[in-house]
Amino acid sequence: MQPFAVTNTTDLTASPSQFYTWQNYRCAYEVHQPTNPTSESIPLLLIHPIGVGLSRQFWWRFCRESDNTGQHYSIYNPDLLGCGASDMPHVAYTPNDWAEQLQYFLQIVVQKPVVVVVQGALLPVALALLAAGIALVQKESNLIAGLVLSGPPAWPLITKNSPEWRQRVVWNLLDSPFGSAFYRYARTPNFLRSFSTRQLFASDHAVDAEWLNTLVAGAENPASRHAVFSFLAGFWRHDYGNAIASIQQPTLVVVGETASSISQEGKKETPDERLADYLACLPQGRGIKITGRNVLPYESTAEFVAAIAPFINELSLPD
Repeated sequence: MQPFAVTNTTDLTASPSQFYTWQNYRCAYEVHQPTNPTSESIPLLLIHPIGVGLSRQFWWRFCRESDNTGQHYSIYNPDLLGCGASDMPHVAYTPNDWAEQLQYFLQIVVQKPVVVVVQGALLPVALALLAAGIALVQKESNLIAGLVLSGPPAWPLITKNSPEWRQRVVWNLLDSPFGSAFYRYARTPNFLRSFSTRQLFASDHAVDAEWLNTLVAGAENPASRHAVFSFLAGFWRHDYGNAIASIQQPTLVVVGETASSISQEGKKETPDERLADYLACLPQGRGIKITGRNVLPYESTAEFVAAIAPFINELSLPD
C-alpha cells in the first residue's frame, strides 16, 4: 500500500473532489454533508454503476434529493478506479479490484460504519467488499452496518457462472482497435439515448439532456473504456448465491416496477419474482418495489430516497 494522501480542490461544503492514493493510483471521491447532521446517523457509501460515461455523478440527483428532504446522513461518493476523476489504468478490472479500493477507502477515509448503497450489477463489488473485510480482520466487517441493493441483477444471472475462457475472449476482442472504434460510437449521444431508452429507463422522457450530457462528458477520455470493457467482458459474472446467503447485515432490496434484464437469463423474470428470489436467500432481507425500471436513483430519485430512508434511519437508532 502507498502512503495516504488527500487533496482538496475547493471547500468541502460545496461537495468538492477529494483524492487519496491507493496502490500508486489517484482515486477521487466527494463527501456530501447534510444541512442538519446528527451524530447518530450512519453515513452512506455509494457504489456507482459501470457503463459508458458513468461515474459518481450518477448519484448527484440522489444526493441533492436526500438533502432537500432533510435526511440526516453524510454521503461518501467515490469514483471507482477507471471512472470519473480517478486514474484510468489500462487493466482488466474485476470486482475484487474495486472492492479492495473501497475497503482501503473505508479504513483510511471513512473510518466508521456505513450503509453500502450499490447500483445494479455492481452488487458483486459489494459482496467482494464484505468478503475482503471478513478475510482481513473480523472487525473490518463491522464497517458495513447494512446494504441497499438498488435494481440488483436478475436472479438467474447473478447465480450463474460465466466461463473464464469466454470472459478472456471478449476482453481480448474489446481490448483491440475494434473495441476502440466501438467505444467511439458507443459514446455518441444517439447511441446513448437509444441504449438508455431500450434498456435502462421506464420513460423515454426521463432520458434527458442532463443524463446524456453527463455520459458524453464522462466518456470523453478514451481510457474510460477499460472499465466499461471489463464489465462487458463479464469478469463480474459468477454464481453469487452462497455469497448473498452469507450476508449477515440487514439488507434492503429495491426493485423497479418495470425492472428488466439485458441478459437472456433474466428475460422471463418478473420484478416480483426477482424480489422474491433475493428475499428468500437473504438472512436479514426486506424488499420494496417503486416506480421506474433499472436506474432507480436517477429515474425515480424522490421515490428511491423515500424508500430507503426508513431503513437507514432504523439502522441509525442507538442500541
